[in-house]
Amino acid sequence: MTAIQNRTLQFQDLGLMEYEAAFAFQEKLMQKIIDLKLENRSKTPDLQLETPNYLLFVEHPHVYTIGKSGDEQNMLANAEKLKEINATYVKTNRGGDITYHGFGQLIGYPVLDLDNFSSDIFLYMRNLEEVIIRVLAEYGIKGMRSEGETGVWLDVGKPYARKICAMGVKTSKWVTMHGFGLNVNTDLRYFEYIIPCGIRDKAVTSISRELERTFSDDEILDLKIKIKKHFCDVFEAQII
Repeated sequence: MTAIQNRTLQFQDLGLMEYEAAFAFQEKLMQKIIDLKLENRSKTPDLQLETPNYLLFVEHPHVYTIGKSGDEQNMLANAEKLKEINATYVKTNRGGDITYHGFGQLIGYPVLDLDNFSSDIFLYMRNLEEVIIRVLAEYGIKGMRSEGETGVWLDVGKPYARKICAMGVKTSKWVTMHGFGLNVNTDLRYFEYIIPCGIRDKAVTSISRELERTFSDDEILDLKIKIKKHFCDVFEAQII
């Protein structure tokens, strides 16, 4: 447990960035926190330093990523097709199965020391879902949880249930990386080349599809403000 709980978030919008570069950046931040936590272990509580927390926004070019426990049979496109659609395929260290990241998707990577909040990964995932559910509600979209299926869904329990936000994380020493991918203006045709999250019988949607219009740049900026606000509310944090 961290002696001094720090609930401030250092925010950075990375803009458009290749997946591997963003992954390396997250790992660097994560290791910085872990190193500080290990260093604190050798100090008395009054000498321990608070650990930082980060919230990153990013957009990736077309990429399919698969988690460490994912089934590669859920990738339906071969190397030739990937080249044709200008997409890459990356094996990563998060939980979860296969998903797609690309233009028009808002990705959030919280790199948090959960000892600053609550050392409970189940609660952490539910809180991430709660952030997105609250954000969607501001647009008149009823986001929901689907039992046993991480992420945020619409019309759960109905034949046309569909996922609007995928989630997958990794933790080490209670420090998180990876996070959520919220479909905004996402080209949903790219999901046709995978079995998203390994779930065969449910579709994928986006804010744009649900509202039947494309979000402008200004609206995306406003969406980011809403996500930051609700993230701070749910996690009882403050962006500095």
